[in-house]
Amino acid sequence: MARFLLINYEFPPLGGGAANATDNTARELVALGHAVLVLTSSFDGLPRLERRADGVEIRRIPTLRRRRDRSSILEMLVFLASSLVTVPWVAARWRPDATIAYFGLPCGPSAWMVKALCGVPYLVSLRGGDVPGFQYDGLSLYHRLAGPVIGWLWRRSAGVIANSEGLADLARRFTPDLPIAIIPNGVDATRFTPSPQGGGTDAGLALLFVGRVVRQKGLDVLLEALATLPPSLRDRLSLTIVGDGPARPELRDQAVRLGLADRILFRGWLGRDALPDAYRAADLFVFPSRDEGMPNVVLEAMAAGLPVVATRIAGSQDLVVDGETGLMLEVDDRAALAAALARLAGDADLRRRLGGEGRRRVVERFSWRAVATAYADRALSSGKGAER
Repeated sequence: MARFLLINYEFPPLGGGAANATDNTARELVALGHAVLVLTSSFDGLPRLERRADGVEIRRIPTLRRRRDRSSILEMLVFLASSLVTVPWVAARWRPDATIAYFGLPCGPSAWMVKALCGVPYLVSLRGGDVPGFQYDGLSLYHRLAGPVIGWLWRRSAGVIANSEGLADLARRFTPDLPIAIIPNGVDATRFTPSPQGGGTDAGLALLFVGRVVRQKGLDVLLEALATLPPSLRDRLSLTIVGDGPARPELRDQAVRLGLADRILFRGWLGRDALPDAYRAADLFVFPSRDEGMPNVVLEAMAAGLPVVATRIAGSQDLVVDGETGLMLEVDDRAALAAALARLAGDADLRRRLGGEGRRRVVERFSWRAVATAYADRALSSGKGAER
C-alpha cells in the first residue's frame, strides 16, 4: 500500500470538473488499496478534518473562500500561502509516498515543498486554466506573471499530466522541452445511467447544460441560437441550466430580451446525489464552451445516454465523435448550433443512436479506476514509491 497526498484548492462541494476528478480519483485509489489524504480549502462550516465512509481522509485548511462555484486570484493565493504553512506538518506526520497537485498553481508550490522536505515525488495534473495560453476571461495577465513559476514547478515534478490531447498540445507549446503525458478524465457509469423513458417526444424536448455559468461556457450563444429557431420548434424546447456563476444575471436578462424566459430554468448547483437525475430527466446535452481541458460533464452526459451537441475544442474533441456520439460545431457559431438543435429535435432515431453510442464509448474507454491506476503507476514509478 502506498500513501498519496492529493492537493486541490477545490474539492466537493467546492468547484467543478477538477474537484470532481480529485474526488473520484481519491475514492478509486483507496479502492485499489492505497491510503489517501486530500488537502483542500475550508468553507462554510465543513469539518476541518473528515474521514469518509469510503476511506478518503480530507483536511481543510484556512482560506478566504466565499463562493462554492469559483475562486478569485486572491483566494487562490491565500490557499497557496495556507498550504505552504500546513504541508510541512502534514508531510512529517502523514508521510506520503507521492503527491498529486491539481493545477500547477496554486497547488504546485506545496507539492514541491513536500518534495524539498521529504524527497517525495509529485505529479502536476493540468486542468485547463493553469496552462499558459488557455483562453479564459482574465487569465492572460495572470499567465504572463505566473508563467515563470509555472514552468519552474513543472520542471521539478516527476511528471506533468494533461487530461486531453488539446490541453497537452497547449502545454507543449509553453514548454517544448518537457514531456507531457495524457491521462483522461473518467466517469462513474454506474451512477450516470440512461433513463428508460429518455429520448424526448414530439410534444417537447428537454435540453440540459451543466457547468459554471461564466462567459467561457458559451451560454450566450446558446440563447441566441434558441431565439433564431422557428416558433413552432422553439416552443417544443426547454433548457435547464445546472450550475451558477457571475454570468447568471446577464443571461437572465438576455433570456427576457429574446423572449425565452419561460423556456429556461436556472437550477443552480445540485448536490452529488441529485445530479444523475438531472441527466436522466434530459433528452439532449448542450455544451457550447469556448475553451476546456476535458469536461467531466460531457462524460457524465454520455454515460447517461444523452446525445451531445458540443463545440470543437480541446477535451470535447477527445470525447465526442461527430456524427457517432453527438454533433460538433465551431466556437461561437450560432447558426450551426441552431441547425444542430433543429436536426436532433426532428430525429428521435438519431438521438437514440448518438446517445447509445456515447454510452458505449465511455463505458469501454473511460473509467475512474483506470484514471487512478494510471496516476498511481506514474507516481510510484517516478520516485521512492515505498510499499508499506
